[in-house]
Amino acid sequence: MQDEKAFISELLHPQTQQKAFEQLLRLYQKPLYHHIRNIVLNHDDADDVLQNTFIKVFNYLKDFKGDSKLFSWMYRIATNEAITFINQKAKRNGTTSEAMQSKLVENLPSDVYFDGNEIQLKLQKAIHLLPEKQQLVFKMKYFEELKYEEISEILGTSVGALKASYHHAVKKIEEYFNED
Repeated sequence: MQDEKAFISELLHPQTQQKAFEQLLRLYQKPLYHHIRNIVLNHDDADDVLQNTFIKVFNYLKDFKGDSKLFSWMYRIATNEAITFINQKAKRNGTTSEAMQSKLVENLPSDVYFDGNEIQLKLQKAIHLLPEKQQLVFKMKYFEELKYEEISEILGTSVGALKASYHHAVKKIEEYFNED
């Protein structure tokens, strides 16, 4: 991509905004969808959260200060939107977000968009048992192959803390798999 500052200027300028936003969608729609899907697990929910994410990106781009990369800022919005979505869905159903996530994991085999096998389903169950922060770090590192520095910008956590979270998550997942 061209210089990020120039691209942001195009996104903010009324004459170039539409074309630049279409480029932004082409660049980030798939990775953000997969990131959101890793959190909310359901395809339709991921589509809804993705749409909300791009609406927020569009509405708040003028407030983007450039303290991080545009990619990191958008991922932070997507992460917060996904977590908020799960919390709101849990509240509407009169349950906790943990119970809601449990239900989502249990429903994965009936999801026509989930093409995983038994091992992938077991991995999802193991991930679900992790604390929220470890879940996020593990998913971003393992599934999305993001670098610790990128995750640090997205989550606002030090690289050292992220490495520790990932290490603990991996150990807990290994223990889960070794229980059988």
